[in-house]
Amino acid sequence: MSKTYDYAKIEKKWQDIWDEKQTFAAKDDYSLPKFYGLVEFPYPSGQGLHVGHPRSYTALDIVSRKKRLEGYNVLYPMGWDAFGLPTENFAIKNHIHPSIVTENNIANFKRQLKSLGFSFDWSREINTTDPSYYKWTQWIFLQLFKKGLAYKKKMSVNWCTSCKCVLANEEVVNGHCERCGSEVIHKEKSQWMLKITDYAEKLLEGLENVDFIDRVKTQQRNWIGRSYGTQVKFTASTGDEFEIFTTRADTLFGVTYMVMSPEHPLIEKWADKIENLDEVLAYKQEAAKKSDFERTELAKEKTGVRLKGVTAVNPVNKKEVPIFISDYVLISYGTGAIMAVPAHDDRDWAFAKKFGLPIIEVVSGGEDVQSAPYTLSLIHI
Repeated sequence: MSKTYDYAKIEKKWQDIWDEKQTFAAKDDYSLPKFYGLVEFPYPSGQGLHVGHPRSYTALDIVSRKKRLEGYNVLYPMGWDAFGLPTENFAIKNHIHPSIVTENNIANFKRQLKSLGFSFDWSREINTTDPSYYKWTQWIFLQLFKKGLAYKKKMSVNWCTSCKCVLANEEVVNGHCERCGSEVIHKEKSQWMLKITDYAEKLLEGLENVDFIDRVKTQQRNWIGRSYGTQVKFTASTGDEFEIFTTRADTLFGVTYMVMSPEHPLIEKWADKIENLDEVLAYKQEAAKKSDFERTELAKEKTGVRLKGVTAVNPVNKKEVPIFISDYVLISYGTGAIMAVPAHDDRDWAFAKKFGLPIIEVVSGGEDVQSAPYTLSLIHI
């Protein structure tokens, strides 16, 4: 017997046998208990796998192998989330057709994954650039569109100035593209949206029927983000009305200022009335370089600019209050404007302290609100 382990030879031998015998293919046997192990399909870039891919695949591979040994009919599929502007940009730069680039990248990814010995069912491999696959995603979209569940809306997105594509918040690191390192800005683009909020109640009810750990269920509830409240109209000194949403309309008497997202459309409309427009636009430009995660970070120092020349009127007591723009308010969340009740909200209190704004207690029962907010179950978006 050899004293050394020739991993290249031995592992390749068994991987070939697994392929030939389709050892890990799900069976057409409905008498067996079923287990469906689904991981995120990778985007097959030209760089090949990175450490994050085998990290998650290994965990579920262990579970899938255990389930097979326990007699389960296991479906552990793999596929390629292969559409993307980076491939097109690479193809343009190198004068190679994007379909060829994608095909080559997939072949490399598949080779790497097979060499790691994962127990994927390769007979059910998915490729999102295959017309036989994406014809169904197009069909599903058309059904959503016909039912009024798909619509177009202009919204602020993370835009890589080099890749010329939209990035998820997770892909923006310190204001730069995770992939190429170029500056990322917020840019308004017309986007297709899906009305998933129409199904918020159904999604929440469904969580009671799935075998998820409590931590995951809590994350899902927070992501769905259902909240009960009231739409309240405020009137600006310009005569324009704008809406906010609050779950605590009883705190309206404690509103001492308003905050708008720097991207709020009324800012542009009020351009000739805002006395410090240059300062406002400069702040807006700086905010555009931050991801939504960075902007809503609770621990960060609050920043903002007052709109000099424009104020708002509190609808319950008719008092005039200043309007600020601040990056912690997002145009993509709620109405893009909030009423600020600093006596009863941590973020509003910190902002009011920084800018010397009044703090009016509305609900008693806590500490002195001038030294710390008496925080209620107050959510305003």
